[in-house]
Amino acid sequence: MLKSMTGYAKAEFTKDYIKTLCELKCVNGKMLDINIRLPRNLQSIELQLREMIKNRISRGTVTLSIQVEYTDPTKMLSFNEEKVKAVYSSLNSIKNSLKMKDAIHLEHLIKFDEFFIESNSQEDERLFTQVIKQATNQALMNLEKMQLIEGKNLEKDIFNRMKRFQSNLDKIRALGMEKIPQEREKFRQKIAQLFESDEIDEQRLYLELVILADKLDITEECTRLDSHISFFNEAVNSKISEGRKINFLLQEMNREINTIGSKANDADISQLVVLEKEELERIREQIQNVE
Repeated sequence: MLKSMTGYAKAEFTKDYIKTLCELKCVNGKMLDINIRLPRNLQSIELQLREMIKNRISRGTVTLSIQVEYTDPTKMLSFNEEKVKAVYSSLNSIKNSLKMKDAIHLEHLIKFDEFFIESNSQEDERLFTQVIKQATNQALMNLEKMQLIEGKNLEKDIFNRMKRFQSNLDKIRALGMEKIPQEREKFRQKIAQLFESDEIDEQRLYLELVILADKLDITEECTRLDSHISFFNEAVNSKISEGRKINFLLQEMNREINTIGSKANDADISQLVVLEKEELERIREQIQNVE
C-alpha cells in the first residue's frame, strides 16, 4: 500500500453553540514537520493535536488551521455586574476627588472592559477541546482517503515500470550468458598471441585471467537485483506505506545496475542498462511523493 504525502482536507463540527472549521494540508518532506494555527486562547490544546497528527502521518510538512466561532452570539461574552459596579464606583470616586462635573457614561465603562468582560472559552475549555479534536480527527480521515487514492495511482505506474525493469534485466542476464563463449574465444586468441613469442609473461597471463573472470560474470549482480525487486514488491504491497524503505531499495538497485554497466563490454547490454537507469529514476521521482 502506498500513501501519497501530498493532500488537502477540511472538516466542520458543531456542538452546542460552538462551530469549528479545520483545514489540513500536507506536502512533501523528508521528516515530519507540523505547523498548527490556533486561536490565541486555545494554544493549550496544541500538544494534543500534534499527537493526533503523529499517530496518523509519519512524514511530510503538515499545516493544520483551526477556526472557531459561536453559533449563538449571546454565549460569546458575559458581564460580571459586580465588577462593572466596582469600576463605576472607582470612576465616581476619581470624579469627585478631582471635582469634575462631567457625567460617567457607559462608553467610559467599556474602556475598562478587561476588568469585567469574561469570555466563555475559559469556562468551556473542555467543550472547545472536544469540538476541535473531533473536527481534526475527521479532517485527518478525509486527508488519508485522498492520499490513499493518489497512492493507488502511483502504485499502478510504479508496478508497470518495475515490470519493464524486470523484463530488461532478464534480457541483460541472457546477453551476459551469450557473451561468455564470445569472450572465451577472444581470450584464446590473446593467449595464442602471447605464445607466439619465446617468453611468456606469467604475470600478464594471470592478470588477463582475473580481468576476464570479472568481466564475464554479471550473475551475482543479477541475483542481487532479483532479491531487491522481490523486497521492493513486498514493500509496495505492505499494509503500511514504506516510502523510506522503497527509496533505499532503489538506491541499491541503481548501484547494481551501474556495476553491470561498468563490467559488460557490450553495446546491447549498455543500451539496456541505460533503459534500466531511466526506469529507476522515474520510479524514484514517484517515490519522493510517498509517505
